[in-house]
Amino acid sequence: MLPRIVARLDIKGNQLCKGIHLEGLKYLGPASTFAKHYYEEKADELLFMDCVASLYQRNSLYEVIEETAKNIFIPLTVGGGIRSIADIQNVLNAGADKVAINTEFLKRPEFLEEAITHFGASTICVSIVTKRNLQGQSTCYINNGRDNTRKDALEWVNEINNAGAGEIILTSIDQEGTGLGYDMDLIKQISEITNIPLIVGGGAGNINHIEEGIKGAQVSGVSLASIIHYDAIKNIPELESTQAQESSFTILNEKKSFDKIEPASILEIKNQLIKQGIICRT
Repeated sequence: MLPRIVARLDIKGNQLCKGIHLEGLKYLGPASTFAKHYYEEKADELLFMDCVASLYQRNSLYEVIEETAKNIFIPLTVGGGIRSIADIQNVLNAGADKVAINTEFLKRPEFLEEAITHFGASTICVSIVTKRNLQGQSTCYINNGRDNTRKDALEWVNEINNAGAGEIILTSIDQEGTGLGYDMDLIKQISEITNIPLIVGGGAGNINHIEEGIKGAQVSGVSLASIIHYDAIKNIPELESTQAQESSFTILNEKKSFDKIEPASILEIKNQLIKQGIICRT
């Protein structure tokens, strides 16, 4: 199976946001504008995550999903604030192809099996958000990385295996937004204990990191944010002279961590991966 390049958009309201370690979120611009750009750049899939939905117990992405689904014809996965069968149905009705659920599955593991039974495994993705403790153990966090469940990530993967979810989307809080590369040790550990398709994210700062993520473990794809967002900021005409663009460059200037990120378009990433022997969809 060809590795997928997934454009991840963390959304608040209808705006794309970005931060470091899932904190300090700043607005970059209209989410639908970035989504259209990544579709034209040949992303394989889009991942929309409502970054405050679980915290405030609501989902506000329906309008963004509907607008995106009208003009974009690649798979769209949506997560954030999904707590019931009705919530899943509403997101799918709005135009999503799959849902990614973290908080509610960890709170109620029986909901995972219920969702799979109702919609089929291919529609249900489990989002795993992890952070390492002082002992180096990766534990699962909920509410967009705010609350530690103390649940061991590997134990949770085994439970997901038993339920038979369609996909796992793994995000490392420690690496997210830093541009320092993926948590390859964790990725390798998880890939060795599951046959469920695994999408990994959090930390890619350059194309070499993406290559390492794909070659270093059995993954189905990578989700990308900072590396493509900061390329898009400079190349989307609609963002010129807007407050969103000004905010974006302010972030780049304020955060030393962004010095580690080498912006690249999805097409540039795919072409470079192909040169390294990784065949991508073009």
